[in-house]
Amino acid sequence: MHTSTLPVVTPSDADHAADAAGYNRIVTHHPRLVVGARDTPDVVAAVRYAADAGLAVGVQATGHGVSVPADGVLVSTRRMREVKVDPATRTVRVAAGVRGRDLTAALVPHGLAPVGGSSPDVGVVGYHLGGGLPLLGRTFGYAADLVRALDVVTADGTSRTVTPDTEPDLFWALLGCRGSFGVVTALVTEALPLTSVVGGGLWFVDDAIAPAVHRWLEWTAGLPETMNSSVLLMRLPDIPAIPEAVRGRRIAHVRIAYVGPPTEATALLAPLRAVGPVRDTVAELPVGALGSIHDEPSGPVVFESRNSLLGPLDPAGASVLLGHADSDTFLVEVRHLGGALARADGRAVVGRRDGEFVLYTGSALATPADREPAAAAQARLHEALGPWGIGAVTPAFLAGPHVSRSDLHSAYTPGDRARLRDVKRRWDPADMFRVAQVGTAADLSDD
Repeated sequence: MHTSTLPVVTPSDADHAADAAGYNRIVTHHPRLVVGARDTPDVVAAVRYAADAGLAVGVQATGHGVSVPADGVLVSTRRMREVKVDPATRTVRVAAGVRGRDLTAALVPHGLAPVGGSSPDVGVVGYHLGGGLPLLGRTFGYAADLVRALDVVTADGTSRTVTPDTEPDLFWALLGCRGSFGVVTALVTEALPLTSVVGGGLWFVDDAIAPAVHRWLEWTAGLPETMNSSVLLMRLPDIPAIPEAVRGRRIAHVRIAYVGPPTEATALLAPLRAVGPVRDTVAELPVGALGSIHDEPSGPVVFESRNSLLGPLDPAGASVLLGHADSDTFLVEVRHLGGALARADGRAVVGRRDGEFVLYTGSALATPADREPAAAAQARLHEALGPWGIGAVTPAFLAGPHVSRSDLHSAYTPGDRARLRDVKRRWDPADMFRVAQVGTAADLSDD
């Protein structure tokens, strides 16, 4: 097969940087070939070309979760933007290049909402393939749990539709290991019959930060599954775009997303508000505004991050967290898990579901060369909280060049790793899709 049959994006093309680099520039791709796929036949042609040439295949939509630099064929799916909503069945078909905001815009007119993450800029398919930890996860579970079908081009260059009934092992493995078993060109997933939530943030500064974090951790115990929350610790930039009450200050930002009446939310939030936030933006929100709760910046960025799954965090653990989270070199986020996130029906691998919290840290850097000091500073916090951890990470937040075999081992149970190895050997025996979270069968080995 000749490259003339492929929509190749060359370095001289205006789109090359967006296709080859993506959102997070912590990893630099050096592909031999960039393919700007417009549809499934383009992906089939790219995979067959790579197989004939003995090259690896990497996939990128928005480039948020990149870990391994592509050195063979990099398939950019960002041009594949079709969304088809079926209001009668409350399902939606989403092509591989669709972003969260595009999906939300398509669903809202039908009184529906996606099981989306905190950032509307993330690619929908890649988010689901990483498991998809939603803003409303305690209420509705992982995004992967609602997927009904996947269209995937496998290593033999065949486009196939897989479901829990037709290919249960491949379907299961795809939902939690990103692009490790093929190129997913589209998925069909359930949508939520939801038009609004109670959401926003409570902002604490100065001497109220520690009491707010301790109170939040106490408060999460026994909450109904309808309440979803997290806390962010960082110093905000001193720029006019930041509200004056928190501009340039260290903050504890408690983020809220409640599925239920505003009166119920008010009663539940009373203990947090008693601590004394300097800013309170919690109100009834249309689902189209869910992205405003975290209000994450758009890219591109060079971002070093890591995560740990934690068990219960007692006051001693909270004090350790606060003692290591006062650095201006990285942000700290703790998300409350449990509820529907802890339940599995066996359709999606997702990863470990037994954590009560996920600890996430991240540093925005000037260049990838600056990552080592940032990584070391973050590692000290994760190591300090080791006694409160469960010895695992979540695949949903894995990204960056530090992702190791030990991370992958901790992310999945031994039984799940064995099953993933079998799926890898069956569907990708030559490790064509090694530019992925689980690159090779060896990544999952017990050796």
